[in-house]
Amino acid sequence: MRRVLVTGLGPVSSIGIGVRPFAAGLRAGRSGISPIASFDAEGFPHRHAGEVPDFDPGALLRTLDVGQWGRSSLFAAAAARLAVTDADLDLAAIDADRAGAAIGTTSGESVAMEQLTAQRVTGGFAAMDAVALRQLPAARLAHAVSAELGLRGESVTIATACSASNYAIGYAYDLIATGDADVMLAGGADSVCRWAHAGFYRLGALAERECRPFDRDRGGILTGEGGAVLLLESAEHAQARGARGYAEVRGYGHNCDAAHPVAPERSSIAECIRAAHRNAAVSADEVDYVCAHGTGTQANDAVEIAALRDVFDGRPPPVSSVKSMIGHTMGAASGFGAIASVLAIEQGFLPPTINLTHPDQSLGDIDFVANEARPAKIRVAQNNGFAFGGNNAIVVFGTAA
Repeated sequence: MRRVLVTGLGPVSSIGIGVRPFAAGLRAGRSGISPIASFDAEGFPHRHAGEVPDFDPGALLRTLDVGQWGRSSLFAAAAARLAVTDADLDLAAIDADRAGAAIGTTSGESVAMEQLTAQRVTGGFAAMDAVALRQLPAARLAHAVSAELGLRGESVTIATACSASNYAIGYAYDLIATGDADVMLAGGADSVCRWAHAGFYRLGALAERECRPFDRDRGGILTGEGGAVLLLESAEHAQARGARGYAEVRGYGHNCDAAHPVAPERSSIAECIRAAHRNAAVSADEVDYVCAHGTGTQANDAVEIAALRDVFDGRPPPVSSVKSMIGHTMGAASGFGAIASVLAIEQGFLPPTINLTHPDQSLGDIDFVANEARPAKIRVAQNNGFAFGGNNAIVVFGTAA
């Protein structure tokens, strides 16, 4: 098995676009939450989300015709372009047949779906816009990355909802580790949309203005959007071109318990953590930081922390949730967690959980890195991602040395 390094990062988020702004946002504990502008939220009691109002795909992309692609595809392609630039990868110098894309998503092109649904309701099939129909297939998210970068290797979109980016990273890791690819762009993308906002509100899982993971008074998630892509390559490929390694992908764990449509299952999550540790060849006491799924719902936070306590003999390492800053970005969520974990290792700091006023004492004596980032030596970081139907996916990163 070949070692797999992370050599480039591409965050397009509500707290920063590009590595430096995103890292600065994490360190500052910046909130990217704002009143919803991408659709008419009038009539909803809760009207805030983690949108990316400054996203200008035309300024970031070099190949795609922006007008022919949906917002989620553009997030994915822009994040991948940023990761390639960050890695200083000369695309003309690589074997494009051995370079590909694995992109996770929850809703795919949700904005196009809403547009087409409205047209169908008001004007019938004849009223449906041809460009939006072409934009609609979720598989286009990975295709957008491959088309933007000229990649000819495997191009796959993985729709496992809120853990999808971790699935994509694991998939890309396997391709490189087993020698089937040299370079992969892996992560996820999703867009804020009306139907997801309405759905989470009807579930009673939507907070009003702040996402407050692990707080006694937490009220749920805030929807978010963006693209989060990591450039992975074999250690040999990276070393041959003199690339910097942010971190190493040590391994991952996946499972699916299918126990309930939305309720997480404690023993299944604990087993997923153990599977990730076994695959990464690390013991629980070697993990220095857990980037939690940390949605801010009463049920998810309680079950996730209980599972961590089971695996870590009651004393998990520091745990924090970046969703407190950027909202729940759905298919991109564990991609942003992966980028935060890699930056924590490379730059030596713990990203904070903001909006944490009253830590929930029922969760036990856990270090949630409340409200402020702080310096720390992180050798191994664990990135959690959980999704509907008990789709659990966890990736473990270590130092690149």
